[in-house]
Amino acid sequence: MDEDSESGTINISPMKRNPRGKFVGSRQKLMIVNLYKAKMAQQDNADGPKLKAKEIIKQISEEIGIGQRTVSVTLSEYRNKGSVSSPNKTKIRPTVTEKVDDFDQNAIRQKVHEFWHRREIPTLKKILTTVNEDSTLPDFSETTLRRLLKHLNFEYVRKSRNSALIERIDIVCWRRRYLESIKEYRQLGRPIYYLDETWVNAGDTTSKTWVDKTVSSPRDAFLRGLTTGQKEPSGKGKRLIVVHIGSSDGFVVGGLLCFESKKNTDDYHDEMNGDTFYDWFANILPLLRENAVIVMDNASYHSVKTHTFPVRSWKKQDIIDWLTDKGEVIDKPMVKEQLLERAQILKQQYNTYVIDELAKSANKTVLRLPPYHCELNPIELAWAAVKNYVRMNNRTFKINDVKKLLEEGVERVTPDMWKNFLGHIIKVEEKFWQVDFISNELLDAEETSHILTITGDTTDSDSDSN
Repeated sequence: MDEDSESGTINISPMKRNPRGKFVGSRQKLMIVNLYKAKMAQQDNADGPKLKAKEIIKQISEEIGIGQRTVSVTLSEYRNKGSVSSPNKTKIRPTVTEKVDDFDQNAIRQKVHEFWHRREIPTLKKILTTVNEDSTLPDFSETTLRRLLKHLNFEYVRKSRNSALIERIDIVCWRRRYLESIKEYRQLGRPIYYLDETWVNAGDTTSKTWVDKTVSSPRDAFLRGLTTGQKEPSGKGKRLIVVHIGSSDGFVVGGLLCFESKKNTDDYHDEMNGDTFYDWFANILPLLRENAVIVMDNASYHSVKTHTFPVRSWKKQDIIDWLTDKGEVIDKPMVKEQLLERAQILKQQYNTYVIDELAKSANKTVLRLPPYHCELNPIELAWAAVKNYVRMNNRTFKINDVKKLLEEGVERVTPDMWKNFLGHIIKVEEKFWQVDFISNELLDAEETSHILTITGDTTDSDSDSN
């Protein structure tokens, strides 16, 4: 504010606007409320026409430099709650596992396996160099890649002066059990079905005018935008959530579930729940051949537990009731910790899934893929063919038309195509089968090892002087 010495008038400097995106604090909000009250009181005591609320909001915005919408929202909050809140200044940053989609995580694990197949011990620095040289993968710092590898269930084994990357024991054992089971089921001649979910956008399209038939793997298909994963879909607008099941005989007739998405999220898994999947699964069981094996991943809606289990937050009497319901006799005073210990023993007996029990009642068997092993599911390649057909023929970008294209694309995936997909998957299974033997052999050739678990702040190197 400056005073003109000659005229005696006062010049008021224009109010500086609040920077776009800057948080408006509780003090500024109270200033808005107090100004509004003062202006309303001034109007009540003055003669003449009254200003509308919109005009008062505009005045306040100009006087204190805060946008009209913020002023309006603040006043609305005060009217509804009788107070104003401080803004949440904590920015929620996605973790590395949220930023890196399933297929890229899968590809990074394959990079580790490639070293073993070349009979070369993988280390963090080697993997970092290999991953960052791959233009189809994101660039990582050493710390970020370490965290991602921990998420992928890798750990360090120190052999002599070298730190090798190997998968956690439980993941290796899970994969071995899966590979042994799938081989046994094939030898017994049992029909094997594979199921999975995906999405299709109404706006999905492609600028290419030719059909690419050279998709060689689920990751190859994903990079071309043809299959599932957690990357944001390329098309905009409405989205279809799709569930289906198939075998060497092709997609199961009558097994397609397709519905319109109600959420605007990047991950299509948000649209599914245990009840929706259960209803679909119950309906397709009669459509499958007798004594079938059903392969699926470990999505949460595939893995709803048959029983709930006591936890420490339960009341003591509730834990006793749970144990009694399972046939346990509580014949002496016990503290909650002892009751939970007994419940933990029973957990192995009752730790079953709703879907598995439903399949068992229909003389079917559920077989679950190990985590981050989508390349063992041939339906990923079938999805690639379906989505390629939709993209090549999408002209209207209307959800109903896209649904028809999807159904046509499903019909075009023939049993012969499924047999080719399965042939590719069997080769991938064999590579997984061999990699564990190779890593055992190479590590046994080194000196005695000890396990070092990867942590976010661990400093590791390819060689260690200790």
